[in-house]
Amino acid sequence: MTPKIIPAVALALAALPLSSCISVKTPEKPIEINLNVTIKQEVLVRLQRDVEQLINRNPQAFPQQPQPPK
Repeated sequence: MTPKIIPAVALALAALPLSSCISVKTPEKPIEINLNVTIKQEVLVRLQRDVEQLINRNPQAFPQQPQPPK
């Protein structure tokens, strides 16, 4: 054997016992993801109302752009 092959053979022999230690199995039961998510639309409505009130109280801070004709 050439000197370059000896380390490769030694590495392969050292890795041989490690290959039997790894096992991958599928779970017996299906994976269940339970997300308790509540989305409330009222949050956006409240925010819109608060912004409208802020604009009405401070019109100089929020100048209105003229709408282009349709």
